[in-house]
Order: sequence, then structure tokens, then C-alpha cells
Amino acid sequence: MAKVMWKAGTFEYPIPAVMVSCGDMEKSNIITVAWTGILNTNPAMVYISVRPTRHSYNIIKDSGEFVINLTTKDLVKETDWCGVRSGDKYDKFKEMNLHKEKANFVKCPLIKESPVSIECKVKEVVELGSHHMFIADVLSIDAEDKYIDEKGAFDISKCDLIAYANGGYYPLGKKLGKFGFSVQKKK
Repeated sequence: MAKVMWKAGTFEYPIPAVMVSCGDMEKSNIITVAWTGILNTNPAMVYISVRPTRHSYNIIKDSGEFVINLTTKDLVKETDWCGVRSGDKYDKFKEMNLHKEKANFVKCPLIKESPVSIECKVKEVVELGSHHMFIADVLSIDAEDKYIDEKGAFDISKCDLIAYANGGYYPLGKKLGKFGFSVQKKK
């Protein structure tokens, strides 16, 4: 089997498709972002990359905060719609029948329908080219209690998260193993 070489580009898939809420409880917006991820464990840090031409860019830059809301197969239409429609023309919460929930540490609303919302405070903005990366400290992780197992851990298998790959949205499949299973001693 031979590999075909393509020109350099963005092809590290799958990646999360998340809805990022910004603004405040009265005047807020949602932007769908696929350029997002974890940067550091201690302190907990994440990033989102946003084009400066997007409506949410200045909201996030001016406020210095945002919320990453994980998406599910039940939210795939809302996730896509919030990514292709502009917040300067639509109230995305109203149009998609999404509900705002008060955050613990930021003024931005959480999206109630999301199983997990991550409250973030911008630490640095890195201008990269087409996108600017907002590096942020994680202030709080707000998880819906029905996804917490009997040990107090978040059970990701219960919430049907989705990922983005090469222009499409895909469900995450079943668990194949856990960290360290390949070297774990058998009992």
C-alpha cells in the first residue's frame, strides 16, 4: 500500500467540533470552532483559533473570556448552523432554541444543552495568519450530572459527542481501551 503526497495543509483529523459561547447573559453569541484543544495540564489551559473577521472574534478579544461547549449528535444541526450563520445577523440562541445557563466564573453563558461547558479566561492572543489563537486558562468545567458515574468521574460514553473531519461531522464510537491498557499486567 502506497501513500499519496498532498500539499501541506490542515489534515489532522478527527478534531472536536465545539460551540463557543461569548458575550454576556443579555448580549451573547455562539461560534462553532473546530480549531481547539488542550495545551497544558497544570495549570489547565486550552485554546481556540478564530478568524479575526468573525463576529465573535472582537467579543472574545474585548471581554477576555469564552466558554467551550462540547457538542453531541443531538446538537449536530445547531453546531453546523452556528458555524455558518453570523451572530451580527442572528440571535443564535433564539434561532436554534438553545438555552443560556449562568456560568460560575465568567460572564458568558453556558449552553444548557451541552453535556460539558468549559469556562475560560484568555491569557494570550497569538496572531498566526488566517486565525488568531486565544490561549486560555480553564476556570471551571461544568458537567451535566447525568453523565457522572458512581465514582464521580465523567462518563464520556453516555453523551454521544461528535467530532469534525474533512468537512463532516461524525459520532465518536465505542471505547477501545483506556490509557495504559497496552502495558497493564493481567490479573
